[in-house]
Amino acid sequence: MAEFDQLKEQAAQVRRDIVRLVYNCQSGHPGGSLGCVEYFVALYGKVMKHKAKPFKMDGKGQDMFFLSNGHISPVWYSVLARNGYFDVQELNTFRKLNSRLQGHPATHEGLPGIRIASGSLGQGMSAAIGAALAKRLDGDKRWVFCLCGDGELQEGQCWEAMMFAAHHKVDNLIVTVDWNGQQIDGSNDDVISLGNLPAKWKAFGWDVLIQEEGNNLEAVAAMLQRAKRRTGKGKPVVILMKTEMGHGVDFMAGTHKWHGKAPNQEQYDSAMNQLPATSLGDF
Repeated sequence: MAEFDQLKEQAAQVRRDIVRLVYNCQSGHPGGSLGCVEYFVALYGKVMKHKAKPFKMDGKGQDMFFLSNGHISPVWYSVLARNGYFDVQELNTFRKLNSRLQGHPATHEGLPGIRIASGSLGQGMSAAIGAALAKRLDGDKRWVFCLCGDGELQEGQCWEAMMFAAHHKVDNLIVTVDWNGQQIDGSNDDVISLGNLPAKWKAFGWDVLIQEEGNNLEAVAAMLQRAKRRTGKGKPVVILMKTEMGHGVDFMAGTHKWHGKAPNQEQYDSAMNQLPATSLGDF
């Protein structure tokens, strides 16, 4: 389909953007960003009802998104820019003094698309639940989406939020977990094993979906649409999305070592040679 062809081209460009963002300032988190490209491109390009201009913090009448694992800001900033929230050239200011594009998303500079600061892990799901409850009170029939990391689930606040959402039947909420099995210090299994993750979410009262192809754009879009159809039935919905950290760059793929590391010149050149240029053009 032509529509997915356009989204695939955007996904290819977003991967180039991520590598350039982190390389240019020699700081940032490329691994998780590269692994979540298909999710963000599908969400903003196919699934959510949203409006870039004028951007409204209250999100009334629109779907809302909250990024809990805020360190993967490069992928979010790229997708926001490529969807018209701000000029693509502003990506050049990533992690620079007085930039609106902080290393972790922040609200004090008024960057369109950002509704909460998300540097401290474990908090985003709580904010998303609050937004979903606000929509319920307002009679707003749109959805709230949230992305969390799998290592982030080692934070106790996540489990409190999961209990709260199930108890209050927050069924206009779709949480996705980036289930790549890696975190900053190693694999999840080495740091703190998450055990049987699907069984745990189910035991906490959630409707659980498993996405085996988190780096397949069509599959991710289809799963998000499926999740929307599962809402409104008294349970919050979670998608456990299996992705590959560093997907698209061979030496970054599948390892925690690129969770928060910038490439040097040689590594940058290698990565960019692997990522095809697109008609969208680099920033």
